[in-house]
Amino acid sequence: MNENSTSVNPVLLKYLYDVTPEELITINSRTQGFSDDQLTQFCMIYRSKRKDPQTILLLCLLGLVCVSGIHRFVIGQVGMGILYFFTAGLCLVGTIVDAINHKDLALEYNGKMIAETLSMLNMIKS
Repeated sequence: MNENSTSVNPVLLKYLYDVTPEELITINSRTQGFSDDQLTQFCMIYRSKRKDPQTILLLCLLGLVCVSGIHRFVIGQVGMGILYFFTAGLCLVGTIVDAINHKDLALEYNGKMIAETLSMLNMIKS
């Protein structure tokens, strides 16, 4: 690998210190050429939208003992949340699978939030 592909902008590290490595790689590659002000603005908006994988896991575990599907509502999957709610997490099997795959659920949601934030910034620039 060359040096440019492994270096992460310090602005990203300053504001997004708690993101997963996968998120950081995606953000770094999609924000190449941004000024420090643009990166700061992106980071502020993205931090307010992203979901932590640990939060998704806790909500999944809460679904095992209390309200099934709450984690699906939090990540914007209302239809699946309603289905989980009325089927007790698809008889708990779906909730257990989601608890195992909580990182993938969070990464998928956060990827959508990266794209949404970038498109929002592009509209502001125009």
